[in-house]
Amino acid sequence: MSSIFRDMALGSSKRHSQYQSPMPQQQPVYPVEGLPSPFDDPGSNLSDSELRETAYEILVAACRSTGTRPLTYIPQSEKTERAPAISHSASLQRSLTSSTASRVKKALGLKTSSASKRRVGGGDSVSQGRGKKAVTVGELMRVQMRVSEQTDSRIRRALLRIAAGQKVEKVNSSKHRSKNQKGSLPALSILAQDTSKLALNEKEIFSPIMKRWHPFAAGVAVATLHSCYGNELKQFITGVSELTPDAIEVLRAADKLEKDLVQIAVEDAVDSEDGGKSIIREMPPYEAEAVIANLVKSWIETRVDRLKEWTDRNLQQEVWNPQANKERCAPSAVEVLRIIDETLEAYFLLPIPMHPVLLPELMAGFDRCLQHYILKAKSGCGTRSTYVPSMPALTRCSTGSKFHGVFKKKEKSQITQKRQVGTSNGDNTFGIPQLCVRLNTLQQIRTELGVLEKRILADLENAECTLIYDIANGMGKRFDLSATACVEGIQQLCEAIAYKIIFHNLNHVLWDGLYVGEVYSCRIEPFLEEVEQYLEIISSTVHDRVRTRVITDIMKASFDGFLLVLLAGGPSRAFTQKDSEIIKEDFKLLTDLFWSNGDGLPADLIDKVSTTVKNILPLLGTDTESLIEQFKHLILRSFGSANSKLPLPPTSAQWDPTEPNTILRVLCYRNDEMAAKFLKKTYNLPKKL
Repeated sequence: MSSIFRDMALGSSKRHSQYQSPMPQQQPVYPVEGLPSPFDDPGSNLSDSELRETAYEILVAACRSTGTRPLTYIPQSEKTERAPAISHSASLQRSLTSSTASRVKKALGLKTSSASKRRVGGGDSVSQGRGKKAVTVGELMRVQMRVSEQTDSRIRRALLRIAAGQKVEKVNSSKHRSKNQKGSLPALSILAQDTSKLALNEKEIFSPIMKRWHPFAAGVAVATLHSCYGNELKQFITGVSELTPDAIEVLRAADKLEKDLVQIAVEDAVDSEDGGKSIIREMPPYEAEAVIANLVKSWIETRVDRLKEWTDRNLQQEVWNPQANKERCAPSAVEVLRIIDETLEAYFLLPIPMHPVLLPELMAGFDRCLQHYILKAKSGCGTRSTYVPSMPALTRCSTGSKFHGVFKKKEKSQITQKRQVGTSNGDNTFGIPQLCVRLNTLQQIRTELGVLEKRILADLENAECTLIYDIANGMGKRFDLSATACVEGIQQLCEAIAYKIIFHNLNHVLWDGLYVGEVYSCRIEPFLEEVEQYLEIISSTVHDRVRTRVITDIMKASFDGFLLVLLAGGPSRAFTQKDSEIIKEDFKLLTDLFWSNGDGLPADLIDKVSTTVKNILPLLGTDTESLIEQFKHLILRSFGSANSKLPLPPTSAQWDPTEPNTILRVLCYRNDEMAAKFLKKTYNLPKKL
């Protein structure tokens, strides 16, 4: 090889000396000796084929290290004289590399393209020039050096790896500088862009030439680039533990690079038998989207856990103060909703392509946190059964006298003990104002659930999500747990407020005061006055969306308390047939309180709720004999006449004038000798507990 280029150099110098200027005297030509080799003689260690491959590898490496633009030779004397016209002169665009290629072809006995053009211009036949296929210097050298196509492909792939490694080193060298620059891209993101450019250059410039030695040159090249970048990406992913902007940028760049490389490989192997599957199998996927999804899931889990911890900590410190804010709801709930809103905003600002896919997981976490808050908010508030006292045992009235004080004392002690079961909390966080704040809080959360759903739909629209309609159709189920907990919690708190007011706070005027002793001296006015005070508290404290419901439950509780006094008030109460008129008047006053001359509850709602009481009151005005006959008839119809003794009917869950237990209780509180004898003979009921 050295002799060829040496002869070419000598021949070139002779031609230049011959055509440029005739010399008056011929200069002597001295022989050029070979340069001394810095290495030992490789002949003793390498075979001929290995030596040829080594020389060929050096040649290919030297050729690939040059740029795509040819080197332009400009004489020094012309730089100053023709500087303005250098770039426009076509005669100066002849490159040294093209000139060298022509000389190599001549040395190998081949015709150059310029000679062919001259023949065409001179009028010779063109068919011969067109029939010959253009041959590159690289192909000529491979053939002359007897290097196989497989060896050539292996050498070029190795050099491609080296080029990719040089790109990595170049990026790493500028890594520290890029960190200090504001808004700079991560190093691996830059590397992905450079690798993509390198792959495109390989496809457009080198692969068309390489196809002469390898049918899928571009596929092999991009597979090599894919492997090189994948090694760097694996190291990066190993060190990533949380979601950061740099991590997302790198992973998205890697995903784009992989798609570009796969596209090039598929296009290159479109005519192959397997459609490029063999090349694709050599490119294990980066799974960048899966890595991003896992990081986002970790991000979601971290924030949901923080929200739950914050909720537990602040619920323990919550005092449910009605004066805390104008909405009269818990500040802790306001803060929880604010955190959820900010987290949603941060989620949709993440530069990720899978917002709709991972959104249900985020909303499910919020749903569990809100459900947890709701359950904690209503915990310990009690229910209807917490405050309603248990019914005392059945007794019969003692005729001719009003009741001994010992009966009243025993009954009061018994009911007080029952009432304290549900109110054993020593703090004041379960007072009526505090229960109203809890109720307002659940109503606020319930309202905000709809606001959050609309906010999410708007964010999806801004993100131009293609799945928005699918998500919108299932949006109602996203907060299913918390929505259900809100409905149940509001119902429980409304009942708890109502029955606590009637059976606990107003116990002294209802259970311990109403109709105890003489009916005409212990009427319902004291009870109505205190109920009205609580209704004013409810009207000024409870949210208007649930205010009517609370007042309705207070009305139901007062009607239940009124019936409980009449039918299960204990031995301290007894009623005559004439007392029924006073009792009817008192109940009319009670219903008028909630009607409030048309400013209160609707009249049809009051009539519906008071139906049971209105059906029971006529029994109080019925004579004793008719009550006994009606009771016997109902017992025989319900239990038959197999036994001579009438069975004791069980306590019913609902008072009903056609139910034997209800009539039996009217007889138990009838201050009448006939009723007392019937109960003594039939069931041997005592006069006192």
